[in-house]
Amino acid sequence: MAGSVIQGENYRISVLTESLVRLEYSEKGVFEDGQTQVVQDRDFGPVSCEITETEEVLDLHTEHLHLYFEKGPFAPDRLFIELKGQYAVYGSRWHYGDQPETLKGTSRTLDEVDGAMELEDGILSKAGYALLDDSSSYLYDGESGFRARPCPEVDLYFFGYGRDYLGALKDFYHLTGQTPLLPRYALGNWWSRYWPYTSQEYTDLMDRFKAEGVPLAVSVIDMDWHKTAIPARFGSGWTGYSWNRDLIPDPATFLHGLHERGLKVTLNVHPADGIRAFEDAYPLVAKRLGLDAEKEEAASFDFYSPAFREAYFEDVHHPLENQGVDFWWIDWQQGSHGKMDPLWLLNHYHYLDNCRKGQAGLILSRYGGPGSHRYPIGFSGDTIVTWESLAFQPYFTSTASNIGYTWWSHDIGGHMRGYYDEDLALRWLQLGVFSPINRLHSSCNAFNSKEPWFYSPETC
Repeated sequence: MAGSVIQGENYRISVLTESLVRLEYSEKGVFEDGQTQVVQDRDFGPVSCEITETEEVLDLHTEHLHLYFEKGPFAPDRLFIELKGQYAVYGSRWHYGDQPETLKGTSRTLDEVDGAMELEDGILSKAGYALLDDSSSYLYDGESGFRARPCPEVDLYFFGYGRDYLGALKDFYHLTGQTPLLPRYALGNWWSRYWPYTSQEYTDLMDRFKAEGVPLAVSVIDMDWHKTAIPARFGSGWTGYSWNRDLIPDPATFLHGLHERGLKVTLNVHPADGIRAFEDAYPLVAKRLGLDAEKEEAASFDFYSPAFREAYFEDVHHPLENQGVDFWWIDWQQGSHGKMDPLWLLNHYHYLDNCRKGQAGLILSRYGGPGSHRYPIGFSGDTIVTWESLAFQPYFTSTASNIGYTWWSHDIGGHMRGYYDEDLALRWLQLGVFSPINRLHSSCNAFNSKEPWFYSPETC
């Protein structure tokens, strides 16, 4: 690791740049040098700093920061960092334990939100400093994947960039990884609706868009593509991977027809219930995982398990991709229970799997926390159709860049409930046009669809 590192029995302070400092404290004196799920590269090269050290005190200066530490456990009266020179603004001294007031970042989802909501913190602030807390993130290496830290430790990154917001973001991307290039088609218009289309109805709709002169690039097919009416002994029908042949009798021909129309295709998946015995792919999954097929033993969802992931991709998803699915809409809504956040694992492994053929990868999924910018793009969730929801989304979109997250896809027009208002629909579409991704979407409601010809001629 380049830069300056000062280490004691239970602490380690790493000066990564003149404005970025890593602060670690471990009761067992165990510190981590490898990648984590958030942090990718701490080597910023040599850093100029002046260090004065005694047995009791560490006093450290860079061009932009002054760090003072009375050796021992980290505490507000023993550790502070203040900004210097042009980076110093009013109140620009941070004491350990303080939570800086930032310009905010983003949030996991806008599900059920009607108007504004509380956002997580970003790395930019008017006070000139902010924190990135990596203490609870898992360790990562490409071969064995993710693993828990062997010992709990404090692992903080202090960003002291004053009002040099672009400089802070540049170094944030160096630290946490770059946002990958999107495939060009992702920047076109997306059609998405939660509705039980037949294959004929769907292709007729795509042809109607073309006839109306409305170009589409991405076809989003919500959950009714798969079986949802399943035997009661299997539980909910939200999770599914087997085509609903009552609606789509010939999936390969259907997908080929969409590709012939110049569309890329994504299917919605709710993975929480694993792979159950009614699925077309179950015999392969049961054989691979050694399940008792006669007793209909389910492959319980466990994305931390390499064996489950192998079955999930190779036996379930890859055959569907061979039929013509281009990428996946990962609709995870079950929280962060388990060994590690399942949403993070889904985003990580789905994105890598989508890149496996050497193509630019793509997923559509919810935000999993800092570092999620490496797995574009974000699905912001099921908002309520109101002016208050629309008023919040431009702010929500822009503040996300304060934590490096730039590719948000909103349900343009809003998802559910609310009210019918043509001007609201039009203004929301205008936001979509100037948003990263323009994806028209609506709930399973006959009166809430976004075809432009459903509105008055002026709005259309």
